[in-house]
Amino acid sequence: MTEDTLQIRQGLYFEEFMVGQSATSSGRTITEGDIVAFAALSGDWNPMHTDAEYAAGHPLGQRVAHGLLGLSIASGLANRLGVLEGTALAFREIGAWKFSLPIYIGDTIRLRVTVTHTKPMPRLGGGLVTLKAEILNQDDKVVQRGAWGVLVQSCGE
Repeated sequence: MTEDTLQIRQGLYFEEFMVGQSATSSGRTITEGDIVAFAALSGDWNPMHTDAEYAAGHPLGQRVAHGLLGLSIASGLANRLGVLEGTALAFREIGAWKFSLPIYIGDTIRLRVTVTHTKPMPRLGGGLVTLKAEILNQDDKVVQRGAWGVLVQSCGE
């Protein structure tokens, strides 16, 4: 399958997912406000995220977004793809998540997902769709990656 084959329509059922399908979300620019709000929500006020003077003296040279902020925004970008809208029953797992590169204030990130495995789970009303998830920055560099397992509703046929 080619890029964006998952964007055929909203709310795909388990039986409509095929290994190799992929889609890329629209972009989302990371702001200082995002970082401050996430620090307040999570309680993580690490100066690498929140203190410009401190971060300027660090080898990265500037503040970076919390890694989990990137992952949280990626979950929202996945929702914006629409393919799980109304058919996702549960986000079941995150596997081997890797934080490869920093996300800076002003970076624009996108999410690319690729179906890597499907497993029927009829007793749960659908099946598990495993997605390779990659967060890309504006330079198309992968800044985070891993695998997501989503329980998706069956079409009931």
